[in-house]
Order: sequence, then structure tokens, then C-alpha cells
Amino acid sequence: MKRSNRLVSLTNFFLENPREHRQLPYFADVYESSKSSLSEDLDIINEVFQREELGFLERTSGASGGVRYIPEFSREKSIQFIQELRRKLEDPSRILPGGYLYMSDILGDPGQTREIGRVFASAFARQPIDVIVTVATKGIALAYAVASFLDVPVVIVRRDPKVTEGSSVSINYVSGSSRKIQTMVLPKRSLKEGANVCIIDDFMKAGGTITGMINLLEEFDANVKAIGVLAEADDDEEDRVVEEYTSLVKITNVDMRRKYIEVHPGNFTDR
Repeated sequence: MKRSNRLVSLTNFFLENPREHRQLPYFADVYESSKSSLSEDLDIINEVFQREELGFLERTSGASGGVRYIPEFSREKSIQFIQELRRKLEDPSRILPGGYLYMSDILGDPGQTREIGRVFASAFARQPIDVIVTVATKGIALAYAVASFLDVPVVIVRRDPKVTEGSSVSINYVSGSSRKIQTMVLPKRSLKEGANVCIIDDFMKAGGTITGMINLLEEFDANVKAIGVLAEADDDEEDRVVEEYTSLVKITNVDMRRKYIEVHPGNFTDR
């Protein structure tokens, strides 16, 4: 294979398999190439990844030495994306009855959700995360986007048990928005004991749902290493029960009468 073709193939492998560690002999067999030539190829790819601010190749030496791709948005690109997202959310046509915002177009756009996932994955890239956990809402797409960059599975907490998922653990929690007692369920087989978890949610007010997930995960002795929230509302900050989290945008004012929405960057920009 010509070097140009090999570079394209290697680049595609890393982009399709983020954080997956492979030893150099594997690539040597696949491309029928020497380790020295492959090492030069990896230097070229790593240089391009870093110049384009797409992440970097992490290489290890020794008998089990190899390489893996760490996808990572630069902080500048992440903030630029957040600013664009903020402007989209300030469109007054998004206001729904009751002061809610229409966000399904963003959460249903594969390109948008992928970029959101990339920003969160960059923020949590240094954390030892084994699984992404979300509740069965619109945040599922975001959870899969983050998981694709961190190369970990997704576990979905549901409101009611499914017969096809076997025995489950359930808890009651207080919903932050309705202040009602609700139930959430997680199958016993879905999460290994002691797993390192990242919680992803699309929207947070007081944080009741996230707190419920944290309490449920305690039943599995799981370690919550990170919490990512696409949008938070600041009208319930005094009653907020979640302290350590990363948000991309903060909705500070929704004026239905004047058709006005005020959105600021979340605490991601402060970290």
C-alpha cells in the first residue's frame, strides 16, 4: 500500500475507534509495513490532529507498547461552539407555553449532538470513565454522542422496569421540576459493581433527576466521576441539590410576554 493510502486508512481507523489501544505489530500485519515506516506515519497523523485541534495520538513504549487516539476539542473551539449554541437558543420562536424552550431540533440533529458530545468528551477526557449513564429522556442522543468519543457503553435509567431486562433495582426520588415523588429503575445486569460513571442529561433545573440517578448508582457502588448537562436554568439555583457538574449553557431569562430569551455560557467556560 502506498504511504498516502496508508495514511488515509490509519486516520480513518483512529477516528472510528477513539481511545482503542492497538500495538504496532497489529498495524504492521494489516498494512504489511515496517514498524519504522508506521512510526513515521503516526508522527504525521498526530501532527495533523493537533494542528486541526482534533486531539492527539497517545503512544506507549515497551513490550505492550502501541498507540491510541484521544479525541479532544481545543478549549477555544469548544467555547466557540458554545457561543454558537447560545445564539441558536436565544431565538424567540423557541418559546413554548409554560415558559419551556423547544430544543428538539438541536437534540435531533446528528451533527449538533456529535459536536456537543465532542465538547463533553474533551472536558472529561482525563477522567477514568467506564460507562455513560442517562435517564430515558431527550438526553439519550447526547449520551451516545459522548460515549462514541470516549469509547464506552451507554446505560439508560428508566421510569419503569422492562421484562426483557431481568431483575432491577429501583428507587423513589423527588422530581426537581414537579416536586412529585417518581421512580427510576436500573437493571442489575446493566452496570458492573464499582464502575466509574459519567452522567449526561439534556436539561437541569433543581437537579432532582440527577440526584435520583446518583442515589440509584450508589446501589451499584458506582463512582460518579463527572456530570454533564447541556443546559441549566438559573431560576432554581438556591434550591439546587447538585453541586459538581459541567454545563454548556445557562438559560437565565425566558420572557413569554416580550418574546425574549437570555442565554449565557454555562460553567464549562469557568473550568
